[in-house]
Amino acid sequence: MSLKLFDLAGKTALITGSSRGLGRAMAEGMAECGARIVLNGVNEERLEIAAGEMRAQGHDVISAPFDVADEAAVVAAFEKLDADGVAVDILVNNAGIQFRKPMLELETMDWQRVIDVNLTAAFVISREAARRMAKRGQGNIINIGSLLSELGRATVTPYAAAKGGIRMLTRNMAAEWGELGIRSNAIGPGYMATEMNTAMIENEEFNDWVKRRTPMRRWGKPEELVGTAIYLA
Repeated sequence: MSLKLFDLAGKTALITGSSRGLGRAMAEGMAECGARIVLNGVNEERLEIAAGEMRAQGHDVISAPFDVADEAAVVAAFEKLDADGVAVDILVNNAGIQFRKPMLELETMDWQRVIDVNLTAAFVISREAARRMAKRGQGNIINIGSLLSELGRATVTPYAAAKGGIRMLTRNMAAEWGELGIRSNAIGPGYMATEMNTAMIENEEFNDWVKRRTPMRRWGKPEELVGTAIYLA
C-alpha cells in the first residue's frame, strides 16, 4: 500500500507500546504520512532509543514514558500533554502482554495482570483521550484486537478474554462516542512475527501449524498492519 495516498499532516498520534514491534511499525508508518508521533513505553531507555532513531529520520516525535496499567500515570501523562499544548487526534491502543499457562494452573494475579494491561488500560487511556477529543468534536481511536477476539486456544485464556473484551469495548465506544465525532475501530491481526511471539516462532510444531492454516504459508509482518492502521486514522 502506498503511504502517499494518505495525509496525516497536522495530526498527532499516540501509539501505546510503540518502542518496538507492531506499535513501532505503526508509529513509523503514521510519521511517514506526516503525523506528529507520541511514542509510549514503560522502558524509558528503549523508548528514547526508538524516539531518537525516528527523529534522525526527520520525524516529529514526543516520548511519553508511562505504564499503561497505572491509571494515575495515564492521567498524569495526558495532563502533561495538555500543559505542553499537545492534542491527541489519533489514539492506537496497542500495548499488550502475553502469559501462557493452562487454566488449571493459572494464578489469579497472572490473569489480572494480563487483563489490566490488555483491556483495562485500553479503556482508561481511551477515556482520557475521548474526554479531550469530545471537546474538539473529532478524534480517532484504534484498538488492536487479535484472532483471539473471535477464537479460543489453549493456554492463553487471559489474553483471549482481554482481546474478546477489546472487540466489545470498541463496539461500545462507537455506540457512545460516535455522535461526539469520535471514530472507534478495532484491528484483529493474525499471527505476527514480533518479539512477543518469538517463543512460538521457534517452536517447530506451532510454527508449522501457523503456516499450514495461513493461506500465504507464513507469519505476518508488522509493516503489513501499517496500511490498515493509517487507513482507519
